Amino acid sequence: MALEIWHNPRCSKSRQTLELLRQQGHEPTIIEYLKSPPTPARLNEILAMLGMDPRELMRRKEADYKEQGIDDESLSNDALVAAMIEFPKLIERPVVINGDKAAVGRPPEQVLEIL
Repeated sequence: MALEIWHNPRCSKSRQTLELLRQQGHEPTIIEYLKSPPTPARLNEILAMLGMDPRELMRRKEADYKEQGIDDESLSNDALVAAMIEFPKLIERPVVINGDKAAVGRPPEQVLEIL
């Protein structure tokens, strides 16, 4: 499976992570997840690779987090995943996937562990 990055070109950490991958000799498939959000199944697969619950991969300071009631602690994981698909800017970025491994590029060097 090819190296993949869930990328937001407006995010400095995402740009830094992409540049780091390129410096390491990799040209990942770039998924602009804001334009093409993952399916619920794919997001759940990535969450499992990361060893995270949905809320751990959420940008909790985004306005939609509170405005859409996603800060409700009683929401199920399925409801949180659905919210991340509906409002993809809630997904922490960048996420790099290499086969059956994934890492969040915060800091960007963290993705080196899965190469």
